Amino acid sequence: MSDIFENDIDSQYEDISSLEDNNGYDTPEDDGSFVYPKPLYKLQLEYSSEGVYATVNNPKLKIERGKYVIIPTRYGKDMALVLGESTTPVGIKPSDVVVIDRVATETDLHRAQEFKKREKDAFPIFKEKVQAHGLDMKLIATHFLLDEQKVLFFFSADNRVDFRELVKDLVAVFKMRIELRQVGVRDESRITGGLGVCGRPYCCHSVSDKLRPVSIRMAKDQNLSLNSMKISGQCGRLLCCLSYEYDWYAEARKKLPSEGIHLFYDGTRFKITEVNLLTSLIKMQGEDGRIVEINAKRFVKENGSWKIVS
Repeated sequence: MSDIFENDIDSQYEDISSLEDNNGYDTPEDDGSFVYPKPLYKLQLEYSSEGVYATVNNPKLKIERGKYVIIPTRYGKDMALVLGESTTPVGIKPSDVVVIDRVATETDLHRAQEFKKREKDAFPIFKEKVQAHGLDMKLIATHFLLDEQKVLFFFSADNRVDFRELVKDLVAVFKMRIELRQVGVRDESRITGGLGVCGRPYCCHSVSDKLRPVSIRMAKDQNLSLNSMKISGQCGRLLCCLSYEYDWYAEARKKLPSEGIHLFYDGTRFKITEVNLLTSLIKMQGEDGRIVEINAKRFVKENGSWKIVS
């Protein structure tokens, strides 16, 4: 974590509950019973940085990394980038796997380039119509589907928006189906990308598109300062990396004593005041005033109680 901030904010005076997610993001888990088809490929919808798992019905269909393919999506048939073959898929369910329709042709690629130009032109048109209707909406991204007569507009707004009249105006301009999708602040960061406080690209944009719910407890269990400036990302929500690292912390804590436990050591009764999982050091304070740090490897549990061995 960065130490560029001068002072921590006392958590008892700061309401950090608003940093948690309230949207209930989908976090599918593999229970191990499903046999994934082979070959299985990881694809990406570049306009939204959304990951997709796909397979093929035709074994002769040659799928190469870095190439483009046509697949069914939640919005209609579209083009996706092949990231590579997946041998150990994690955190997905059978319904997440789609079947690749075909490899993108030169005609498809040329058409996709033309659509990108149209997407740029669509931005000012959308903003003009929004302003005309007096709506409080922020346009995030525009995308024309490759194999469908449809254009997608992704936007954010503080409240629900009645955009029925706006859609009618957009249909009159683009002469095709219009779909408006309101996204949350974390989805906005995933789509647009950027650099986090660590100096690296957003995790949600570059590491994983699966937005797992992140809780204050995850920060507490990692002994992090409950300073909103330190544990929140550019989106204003808790850092995605808290959830990525939480599983390791939770598993590591099972093997070590907890803070507050009392034990007898070196002729004195001690209380464990701090457990540092990263350095593997445990700090204790004795009744005689001594403060000592001991390597976690020396702590063993016998008959339900912890003791320190030489």
